Amino acid sequence: MSIPSKDKPWEKIFNDYNLHGHDFDDTPVKITAPQIKVACQDFKKTAEKEVRVLCYQATRETRPQVFIERGLFLLPVKNGEYYIVKGEGYIDIPEVKNETDVYSSKLDFNLDTSQIGDSEMQHLDFAYASSLIRTFMKDDSLVLTIRGRKYTPKFKFRVGKHELNIQSVQTEVDAGYEGRNQVALIEGKNSKMKNTIIRQLYYPFRQWQNHTQKRVVPLFFEKLGDTYLFWKFEFGDIEDYNSIQLVKSAKYRIV
Repeated sequence: MSIPSKDKPWEKIFNDYNLHGHDFDDTPVKITAPQIKVACQDFKKTAEKEVRVLCYQATRETRPQVFIERGLFLLPVKNGEYYIVKGEGYIDIPEVKNETDVYSSKLDFNLDTSQIGDSEMQHLDFAYASSLIRTFMKDDSLVLTIRGRKYTPKFKFRVGKHELNIQSVQTEVDAGYEGRNQVALIEGKNSKMKNTIIRQLYYPFRQWQNHTQKRVVPLFFEKLGDTYLFWKFEFGDIEDYNSIQLVKSAKYRIV
């Protein structure tokens, strides 16, 4: 089996900056994009020296081996700076075991254009147009208000005993819906995932909770075949990264 392309570059980064001897139980390590570029400049493949690729670790399995062996994960501090943190950075996306609900679209006509393409945003738009998202959230007042990239305000939080400070990190939600009393933020995927990095739910949650007194609710969404799956999460302690818990899940087939 060939070694994944992230393994060698991150091994070199750890060697160049003497990170093998660092006590990650005691403190995280901050590393910058320029440091990563310098350490990896002699690699030939783009995937072995491109900072964006090396720092994309959206699931437990996409981490480099040195991270897996030491129980580490990566969190952005601000654009171009990262924390290497010891702790649980990911949450399992459990199988939705209950029966598939057959959902009758609230539309009284067909959406021909929704059948073109196969992106998570397209599937979310169809679920919203059909009022399925409102049904899952039990909130008829939800309207689409958030989409695309934004930057977080300053905030602090804990991972285990480590306190981290974040400033102006770029975030992106696939869709955000505001109602009378709540805001629903959706992270969508178009393929089966067994786990995901909590950051993709936590950073937008903290960002938008800063701008509203309404309850902010993170959701995870997948479209598999003709099935629409939703997972609703909450953070029991707004400043605790690991206080995330699954509230409910459901799967639907739209007719």
